[in-house]
Amino acid sequence: MADPRGFLKVTERELPKKRPVPVRILDWREIGEPGDRAVLQRQAGRCMDCGVPFCHQGCPLGNLIPEWNDLTWRGEGRAASDRLHATNNFPELTGRLCPAPCESSCVLGINQPAVTIKSIEQSIADEAFANGWTEPHPPARLTGKTVAVVGSGPAGLAAAQQLTRAGHTVAVYERDDRIGGLLRYGIPDFKLEKRTIDARLAQMQAEGTRFRAGVEIGRDLSWDDLYDRFDAVVVATGAPVARELDIPGRGLDGVHLAMDYLVQQNRAVAGATRADQISAAGKHVVVLGGGDTGSDCIGTAHRQGALSVTNLAIGVQPPAERPAHQPWPVHPNLFEVQTSHEEGGAREYLVSTVEFLANGAGEVRALRIADTEIVDGVRRPKAGTERELPADLVLLALGFTGADASIGDALGVPFERGLPQRRADFSTDRPGVFVAGDAGRGASLIVWAIAEGRATAAAVDAYLEGSSELPSPVRATDRPFAA
Repeated sequence: MADPRGFLKVTERELPKKRPVPVRILDWREIGEPGDRAVLQRQAGRCMDCGVPFCHQGCPLGNLIPEWNDLTWRGEGRAASDRLHATNNFPELTGRLCPAPCESSCVLGINQPAVTIKSIEQSIADEAFANGWTEPHPPARLTGKTVAVVGSGPAGLAAAQQLTRAGHTVAVYERDDRIGGLLRYGIPDFKLEKRTIDARLAQMQAEGTRFRAGVEIGRDLSWDDLYDRFDAVVVATGAPVARELDIPGRGLDGVHLAMDYLVQQNRAVAGATRADQISAAGKHVVVLGGGDTGSDCIGTAHRQGALSVTNLAIGVQPPAERPAHQPWPVHPNLFEVQTSHEEGGAREYLVSTVEFLANGAGEVRALRIADTEIVDGVRRPKAGTERELPADLVLLALGFTGADASIGDALGVPFERGLPQRRADFSTDRPGVFVAGDAGRGASLIVWAIAEGRATAAAVDAYLEGSSELPSPVRATDRPFAA
């Protein structure tokens, strides 16, 4: 184990420093600074190497967290990287983007702050890339079988890498002009600089994975043609259908879906500017929705030069401490102050948006809002509390309702509640068609997408070869370790 008395000697969490707010909002670089080696080793030394490590259960990948914590504490970076990559294809992504349910289930968290698992994970992954420890692992032999992976987000890429290493010939199709899915154009650079994605894609290409960017299946190539060309198809197109807000004034200029806004800015950072880009510069911005997408909009608006940013949520503000009905080791719903919230703006809860109000030019000028009351479990605007909130730009970050239903129609796969129906092994009613990640689960965490990608790869390998030695960390029917 790591330091046997580490958790007794070091009782506080120490996280890597972040760049100062006045500096970081002037650019699009990642907000974090490199972790101090001594701090990371102290934090890794707090890991107790529990007899029953609940962090394994909190993480759907089953990451070997006590093992690489121990190796980090000992200064054995290469060995730590090997143990980390044994269960996680993309720790450089989870270390940056995952909300770390493993930390919620850390045994030390019962009576002390949990081990800083997420920051240790990122430091191991970054050190591995910096030192050339992420060598390609091409297969020793080819099976002669071909697999098409549609979608290049974390689920699709994880499935592709696993299947390539198993010896299958894999082609990844992406409708955008560059590989990465929402990792590329959905997540702001201040959370994930795209060179991080490119470094991993270079490894995958060297292993033999083929990438086909700018090809939309269903438009440039039919689903039936794809099915006929390949021995198996993995659908990993995500859950991109945004939840709408159907109230008066929705069609006004200045009211936009969050992803339309974020994608345009990410393309601009990559060099693809457009004259009609949605911008918060010099505007009063209102973001509806309190999740990660809403937070990304807040940080983006700050960097574009918004005059003010207000974040509205229809529900109750979550508690700051773990509530009694969400005991350890489940992942609790807590009030979060993300890096974008640190940068400024107001946050209001229990606020219902009733109407978007226009100026004389058909542009949004304000929102009519009201307090939210909950009656018999139903949220509704409270009579007599209506008021106006000025706004020049409104961003709808209300979550996602599911996958593109046209995929089901084209493949003959039935949909239920916005998602294609699939079995526990990720297969569908159409032989050889599998569904992985958010496309089958609905919008979820990046760690679940990678886990499903790995598990789907094992199912595809078994379908093609009769059996598989690839790891299968989850089933399609599994759910997060939560109350």
